[in-house]
Amino acid sequence: MKNKINLHILILVIIMSCSPQKKEDVNLEVVKVENRKKVVYQVFTRLFGNMNTNNKPWGTIEENGVGKFNDFTDKALKEIKDLGVTHIWYTGVPHHDVIRDYTKYDITNDDPDVVKGRAGSPYAVKDYYNVNPDLAVNVENRLQEFEALIARSHKNGLKVIIDIVPNHVARNYQSITNPKGTKDFGADDDTTVEYDVNNNFYYVPNTPFEVPDFLNGYKPLGGEKHPLSDGKFDENPAKWTGNGARSPKPSFYDWYETVKVNYGISPDGKKDFNELPEGFDNEDYKKHFEFWKDKTVPNSWMKFRDIALYWIAKGVDGFRYDMAEMVPVEFWSYMNSSIKMKNPNAFLLAEVYNPSLYRDYIKKGKMDYLYDKVQLYDTIKHVMQGHGLTDNIPPIQEDLKDIEHHMLHFLENHDEQRIASLEFAGDANKAKPAMVVSATISTAPTMVYFAQELGEDGSENAGFGSPSRTSIFDYVGVPALQRWVNNKQFDGGQSTKEELLLRDYYKRLLNFTITSDALMGEYQDIHLYNREKTLNYNSKVLSFVRWSTNEKLIVVSNFDYKAHQRFRLEIPADVIEKWSLKNESYQLTDQLYNKKTFTLNNNSGVGFVDLRLDPLESFILKLEQN
Repeated sequence: MKNKINLHILILVIIMSCSPQKKEDVNLEVVKVENRKKVVYQVFTRLFGNMNTNNKPWGTIEENGVGKFNDFTDKALKEIKDLGVTHIWYTGVPHHDVIRDYTKYDITNDDPDVVKGRAGSPYAVKDYYNVNPDLAVNVENRLQEFEALIARSHKNGLKVIIDIVPNHVARNYQSITNPKGTKDFGADDDTTVEYDVNNNFYYVPNTPFEVPDFLNGYKPLGGEKHPLSDGKFDENPAKWTGNGARSPKPSFYDWYETVKVNYGISPDGKKDFNELPEGFDNEDYKKHFEFWKDKTVPNSWMKFRDIALYWIAKGVDGFRYDMAEMVPVEFWSYMNSSIKMKNPNAFLLAEVYNPSLYRDYIKKGKMDYLYDKVQLYDTIKHVMQGHGLTDNIPPIQEDLKDIEHHMLHFLENHDEQRIASLEFAGDANKAKPAMVVSATISTAPTMVYFAQELGEDGSENAGFGSPSRTSIFDYVGVPALQRWVNNKQFDGGQSTKEELLLRDYYKRLLNFTITSDALMGEYQDIHLYNREKTLNYNSKVLSFVRWSTNEKLIVVSNFDYKAHQRFRLEIPADVIEKWSLKNESYQLTDQLYNKKTFTLNNNSGVGFVDLRLDPLESFILKLEQN
């Protein structure tokens, strides 16, 4: 905290000495830098710059193409930044299994029998100390090309996030670029026992691994002949599979391409490591770091800590942790406190789907952010599809109010269906009210999946991946993105009018969120109040208020894609009191397009605004005060 205060003082001194600004303006500038919404742009790295439109199922790089690190030019990054983005999550960077011959670079070939897709799953990491060779123009310099991308991203004002997958690694994990003194996972394991606290894996002693029985007509590489595709994979003894399956022959529906990492929890659930003291969830990361300094921890803990610090040293600004809840929370205390000691501002995002674990992983595990998937995303998806009620949204915010800042919001990511897909909403415009709600209802970060802002529908049959989700396993193009990239011009030159209008909407919304004081301030639901009080106000509408000392907002969204909504929105007396409004009229200006204005009439301590919303229309109404 002392360093942060000193930094603020230094900023103030520099600004005041170089500019005639008033002291109040300088303070606002510091607040703007430190206290603003974050917006994450998740981009599947291998797909972003791919201009090939063949999209042949199970196609090779030569047939379907692949994007490169170098495709993220200054122009591309500037356009992403200008969309209203603060952080870019480069998905699929660590070297994972791929079905391509890179043996001339001393990279061993990967076996199609334990690889999903031809391009491979980004969550079956083979070498944490290097990057996917597919992404480099010069494979020998692949790490340097990614380091250059980190520097380019920073130059364009973007913080960099990459994946770490602590629960599992590829079955054939083998790093050829380990730093000196670093050993591979499993290198020192005692494979004669099922479990040892310092083994990196769990084993089925004296029993070889068997490839699962493939179901539903599935064949590796779509049935293409390959010298390693023989229904066999040499692993003796067999290891437990990534999702915890203990059989030497996992099911087709298990994560058979991966092996589970051992964090010092015995097969019967016993923890062979120290647990955090009572009340330690209230301590900061420095206290957590001090707690672990004199403790003996399982070997896997140290390996993943070293991996994270390796990437932090290269300039990576944060991590997205896959399936974090499958790893003990004590490890996260150890891991994240170590990262924060190196970079206190590191952005640490975790995939945790069990709401009963949220507070432990935030407070004990020192996570910055968790997916708000099973509550907000699932609920708002049902509303977008037309069979859910907006009445179910305010209770979510009430339930999470003590941790709302830590619950990252999204409508798409690599695991979820594209909004425009027939399986989800069938129309990208149905995301408009949902995006407004998702991006403005709390202080939490917002995440956008690449080409979401263009209405990509994910309809390609790419091979292992199934339509409705842009495949993360195959070499494929992303048509809506390709039209916007426009042969590396990154100007939307081939985009449709509808795609450009949608992107403009996202751009207006996201840029407003990262500059608004109110969105880092207070929240109050007024939806349930209006459901009781207001004529014609229904469960297709949602409203709430956000405010700070400097800014007061009324947010209203219409999720109905057919019907207009007309009603007199009532602003409760306690909000009027909190806003210190007089018994007079106030102008409200919409912040999305700055064209529509409305009047808030404060009559005897209760406010009223007459509103008419078109289908899928939202207003972010700012109170204009003298």
